[in-house]
Amino acid sequence: MSPDQIIAEGVEVALGERLLDARPMGGGCIGEVYRAELSGGTFVVAKVDRAGESNLEREAYMLRYLREKSELPVPEVYHSSKTLLLMELMPGGGNISRAQAHAAELLAALHGVSAGAYYGHERDTLIGSLSQSNPWTDSWVEFFRDQRLLYLAEVASEAGRLPADLRGRVEELAGRLGEILEEPGGPALIHGDAWSGNLLAEGDRITAFLDPAIYHADPEVELAYISLFGTFGEEFFHRYGELRPLRPGFFEERRHLYSLYPLLVHVYFFGGHYVSSVEGTLARLGF
Repeated sequence: MSPDQIIAEGVEVALGERLLDARPMGGGCIGEVYRAELSGGTFVVAKVDRAGESNLEREAYMLRYLREKSELPVPEVYHSSKTLLLMELMPGGGNISRAQAHAAELLAALHGVSAGAYYGHERDTLIGSLSQSNPWTDSWVEFFRDQRLLYLAEVASEAGRLPADLRGRVEELAGRLGEILEEPGGPALIHGDAWSGNLLAEGDRITAFLDPAIYHADPEVELAYISLFGTFGEEFFHRYGELRPLRPGFFEERRHLYSLYPLLVHVYFFGGHYVSSVEGTLARLGF
């Protein structure tokens, strides 16, 4: 079936309406994204995966989990299947520069959500279209070593994008991780993919966090991601620090260590200059 046919069928079954129009939208690593106009005069976002291989149902699960467990503004899910995800069209645009303080407040609150003493999650999730393994683990050092650094080095290497020598250097760092990383205060729920393309704002208010990659982690992983990709700047970190003070050493050491995970994810997807970024980060860390 064509995307229009898949959307029309889903809209009728899930919402009892007719599809009037579906226009492509930008963004999204998972499936084709459309702005769908319905017979009742409303609009929804439709993600279509004609092959049924993009794990749309996992994305739906993550959005529902965030809506249930937190106050983070995320789209409501109306319908999900292997080929179609229908969700709320959120207000706002891509200019998030005035909303840094609000973003800090939202993420500080999110990082106050705990699942107890264990890192990981109740099920595997996604980052982009890549499966994110989340077995419950009582040691953050062990979890970050095995499920983030070693796992991504393996899949990026098997994809032919991470050279063997760099994989070896990641593995060397992972083997000594307990010497350079202490256990943090406890696990926190994170969004996991908070770059500017996954946020919407109106003025000084964030209206939506999109495309999550959730699990329970050291919340500094989220902050390292934001620092790496320049999502927000000094105003964000100042406000966040007022609400959840940062442990000494984050900016000097741990943000570089934690940036290896998203960099390896980007090596897996894109290769290119991200390979040299991994190399430079490893060198900075002494590996």
